Amino acid sequence: MSRVRGGMNSTEIRVSSDKMASFVERVDILIPLNRGAIDHLGKRVTEETLILGEKENVGDHDAIEVPFTEIASGVGNKIYSNVVAVGTLSSIFGIDFGFLKGYLERIFSEKGEKIVDENIQAGLKGYKIGENLVENGTIKIEIKKNDGVKEEYLFNGTEAVSMGAIAGGCNFISSYPMSPSTGVLTFLSSHAKKFGIVAEQAEDEISAINMALGAWYAGARAMVTTSGGGFALMTEGVSLAGMIESPIVIHIAQRPGPATGLPTRMEQGDLNLALYAGHGEFPRVIFAPGDLENGFLLAKRAFRIADKYQVPVFILTDQYYVDSYYNIPEFKAFEEEQRPERFFVKTDSEYKRYRLTESGLSPRGIPGYGEGFVNVDSDEHDEMGHITEDLDLRVKMVDKRLKKMELLLDETLEPKLYGNEEYRILVVGWGSTYHTIREAIGLTGRKDISLLHFNQVYPIQEKVGKYLQKADKTVIVENNATSQFGRLIRLETGVDFDEKILKYNGMPFSVEEIAGKLKKL
Repeated sequence: MSRVRGGMNSTEIRVSSDKMASFVERVDILIPLNRGAIDHLGKRVTEETLILGEKENVGDHDAIEVPFTEIASGVGNKIYSNVVAVGTLSSIFGIDFGFLKGYLERIFSEKGEKIVDENIQAGLKGYKIGENLVENGTIKIEIKKNDGVKEEYLFNGTEAVSMGAIAGGCNFISSYPMSPSTGVLTFLSSHAKKFGIVAEQAEDEISAINMALGAWYAGARAMVTTSGGGFALMTEGVSLAGMIESPIVIHIAQRPGPATGLPTRMEQGDLNLALYAGHGEFPRVIFAPGDLENGFLLAKRAFRIADKYQVPVFILTDQYYVDSYYNIPEFKAFEEEQRPERFFVKTDSEYKRYRLTESGLSPRGIPGYGEGFVNVDSDEHDEMGHITEDLDLRVKMVDKRLKKMELLLDETLEPKLYGNEEYRILVVGWGSTYHTIREAIGLTGRKDISLLHFNQVYPIQEKVGKYLQKADKTVIVENNATSQFGRLIRLETGVDFDEKILKYNGMPFSVEEIAGKLKKL
């Protein structure tokens, strides 16, 4: 968790011979680097936890005393204590020091030779501590190296969404910083020159979404990235997109609300906000990636869907998703150099921006591309885009816009079933709960529990109800207080859930937590 105002923080690293990408409460090895760190972790620290640290940081807990701060100060600055700790862990897990040395050189190269050398010294001293702990039998970890992972990608949810946006042809981003969404803005800004992206830190969120709409009108592919409180200011712009039938891609990295809420924690509390934002009735699409691959693919898809159907497309993530790293095998979609398909037309002298068509899709023109005049109006308008109060035409225009929902349903991604097709208990999840639920189901040891996971949460196809009706018991897992997705499924399918596993204290679900609740069913 980021700590905007200071305070305790912790990072969990999982090492396993199997692919793991979910949060566990268990702590096997703990390195507390300041007072209060152990209390901060609470019940996660047990008698089985191996603690390495200084006496003043471990208190009355049994621990192996390692003077990380003293060693760091001897090197040149106590700030190096974390690098000493990294060196110790690297040695314990049998990581070659040459690898650590190369990493430190690469990370700190811009800070000058002195800083690089002192970091290497700190890492080496920590490495020798780890060697001694292993050699004298204090710590014994049986682990085999897998050279295959050297070629894998290591990145987080922020980077997945950002790279997917680039692959989708994003060439304009305008946003106002707001945790935990800011990483997408900074990523695209840092790669703006390489990929031809205009990146603008707007003065506020209202300006940001209107800039993005203007960019789409001019022919760009634009997105905004924000969190719930920032998006609240954008809702009028969402309605504008609905009326002028402008594409736009909106990334909402959720955090607990209302208002400022818990600004550095996580929650799946903004589904309703994305679903109902904006006055009036108009279609939209909402994606919620559950893993890094889908973060990339869905961000890329969002630009195609927005462009093709001229609607707002949302990408819902959360703090846990955007800040979590794990490694994945070679991902072919990264290597594809396909130019994104574009859907605007070259206009002629008879061009009508809002031509009434059987499909509901009007040809979208770009000013200056062709002979036609591309007129858009936030008031209700005729086919040319001129303001109208013709009541019959109003009905036709509303029907035209809403008719696109039929096309969007045909493009809707179906949920994916994991586990036995002959399940008795069906667990439903969406977004970032994916990995945790899958691992938790495995821990139950039961073959009659399966997971139905949604990477697209709107629109929902009616046939989703068949999955639920097949089960003896249905369970939904959500990081919110009111089961927002469960209510949406009931609204769309008529099927309610037997059990709801909900969490809304600002923390993600742990594997043990969900497994424990499933075992009680």
